[in-house]
Amino acid sequence: MRQQSETGSVINRGRRRFLQGVSSAAVAAGFPAIIKARNAGPTLRILGTHATLQEPIRQQAERDLGFRIELLPGGSSQVLLQASTEPDSFDLYEQWSDSMRLLWQAGTIQPIDVSRLTYWDEVNRLSKTGRITEEAPIGAGDPPNTILYVQPDGALGPTPQAQISYLPYVHNVDAFGYNSRVIPEAEPYVGDSWGWLLDPAYAGRVALVNAPSIGIFDLALAARARGLMDFADLGAMTEEEVDELFKIAIAYKLDGQFRSFWRSIPHSAELMISDDVCLESMFSPGALMVRAAGVPCVYAAPREGYRAWFGVMCLSRNCTDECQEAAYAYMNWWLSGWAGAYMARQGYYIFNPERSRPFLGADEWGYWYAGQPAQRPLPGTDGRIVVQPGEVRHGGSYVERWSHVAVWNTVMSTYDLSVRRWSELVLA
Repeated sequence: MRQQSETGSVINRGRRRFLQGVSSAAVAAGFPAIIKARNAGPTLRILGTHATLQEPIRQQAERDLGFRIELLPGGSSQVLLQASTEPDSFDLYEQWSDSMRLLWQAGTIQPIDVSRLTYWDEVNRLSKTGRITEEAPIGAGDPPNTILYVQPDGALGPTPQAQISYLPYVHNVDAFGYNSRVIPEAEPYVGDSWGWLLDPAYAGRVALVNAPSIGIFDLALAARARGLMDFADLGAMTEEEVDELFKIAIAYKLDGQFRSFWRSIPHSAELMISDDVCLESMFSPGALMVRAAGVPCVYAAPREGYRAWFGVMCLSRNCTDECQEAAYAYMNWWLSGWAGAYMARQGYYIFNPERSRPFLGADEWGYWYAGQPAQRPLPGTDGRIVVQPGEVRHGGSYVERWSHVAVWNTVMSTYDLSVRRWSELVLA
């Protein structure tokens, strides 16, 4: 028995050394065929939403890394509840920035060591300073740098430290989509307006995302654009401001302004494809689904600015030893190029874009990142054509789009109130 125990110990030490190699030298070398053995280490369990937990990503990561990966996708509220209460049920968590404060306060995630991130020095200034250029507006709410670094007292803050609370990876600026057969395509940052969501001209043909922490900002930007109310701080609304905003929104709902509240990206796409709506809150993949179906959906570049978000990849507090080595290898893989190129084809960005550039065609890079006209029909992630020759991405280049941030997705101190009022809006 002792001999078996010693043998098992040797095997475990060897496996740990292997995974350490994956997360450092092997990652930097571009992921050759790392291992052929069947017993390649632990299964890495990843909890998150369908936006990033996609089967092609899992398959490519398994081929490159050599260990098993299990995806645990679900709805935003569902996975956030699980991550904040059941740290044993996952190893890595992928979701959105507005979940960070809750997870950190719940103590279900652990700090990430910057020294173990192969491409940390390549991560751009947007995540580390909150703005793409020195001149760009930083936006209201929680920019990524304000909740990135683990401070000496254990709080999250903007001062650079050796540990971070999440790995910055996918991100985008959100707006609304509109059918240009119904609403003529407007000039970016001049004609497009959040106020259209509350324009009586489109009554009965407007949809909103059914997510309180996100939809509240779409409504606030719309109300402000139409001069219905203003906010002292859009990213930190007071209780009085929240009440006033929902009084306005419920009045519009009762007047028939909103056709639907959608819960998934495919649902949002179907609403426009079926011609139920001509204008709605949207995420980039939904707009591309609509375009792939032949409907001319413009993804707006609002003159009031975008609602911005960034993805967070977090490490469960109970992820240790071999599993932790695998988690760091996976985090490094995400920033190694292939995944960033994949996400570009659904309209999302990666925080170290130059690493993904070789995985995109020159014409793809030109359209998705550089704001150049498409040279040929460009496919989305499913192979269907989403961009026609000559088209320019509405809103322009990566830098231009990120130079128009109005507010970041944020869980405000009035979150509980906004959830209650949101339910009242949906049921009104």
